[in-house]
Amino acid sequence: MRNRIRGNTVLPARRKPITLHTADGLDLVGELALPPESDPVATLVCFHPLPTHGGMMDSHLLRKAAWRLPALAEVAVLRFNTRGTESLQGKSEGEFDNARGERYDVAAAIEYAEFHDLPRIWLLGWSFGTDLVLMYGLDPVIAGAILISPPLRLASTDELDAWADDGRPLTVIVPEYDDYLRPADARERFARVPQAEVVAIEGAKHLLVGHAERVLDEVVARVVPAKAPLPRTWDGPADTADTTSYA
Repeated sequence: MRNRIRGNTVLPARRKPITLHTADGLDLVGELALPPESDPVATLVCFHPLPTHGGMMDSHLLRKAAWRLPALAEVAVLRFNTRGTESLQGKSEGEFDNARGERYDVAAAIEYAEFHDLPRIWLLGWSFGTDLVLMYGLDPVIAGAILISPPLRLASTDELDAWADDGRPLTVIVPEYDDYLRPADARERFARVPQAEVVAIEGAKHLLVGHAERVLDEVVARVVPAKAPLPRTWDGPADTADTTSYA
């Protein structure tokens, strides 16, 4: 019998806590979720929203990616808390540095994925995490990047021009009613990056509550196109998370 996948459904995966080591001497708390029985075909390295406003590795889109994509799309999901950020998984060392020291966090996450031979590494940034991806994510080993609700608060036109010159895929997922950057403005700002694809999420706000399924479909369509759209039901064992812990 197939059961509907709900917001608190946790599908099977090989999950393990990891520690990222930064070049400036910090240990960062993280988790790697791998497909339950097979090798991954692609990898998402995730960067969470602004920690001073509650962003963390357990923010709802990122935890749902880790709960679903290893089983449904054979995608490895690496998520972690940037310096000074705390979640149920634990607290990373250091202090929030407004995207300055975080350059070392980005490098540590990409280095971990590369060192462990994770395939086809894509960067997935959400809100503050999109600034980190744009500013520091253009590493030779990555296949491309996906930006969710980018505020373009810290990343400059220099970083956008660097992505334009590089040419690797850049997908920009923008809520219709975003607090910072709405679809029309996003198309204008990202016009300087010829390969950037702006995808509007109708009816959504910055945090995309109630729109996780659509967002994950768009992510998988870029990373593993053959697996999109994702199924909404699951025939097999699954757990149910107590999501009140994340409130």
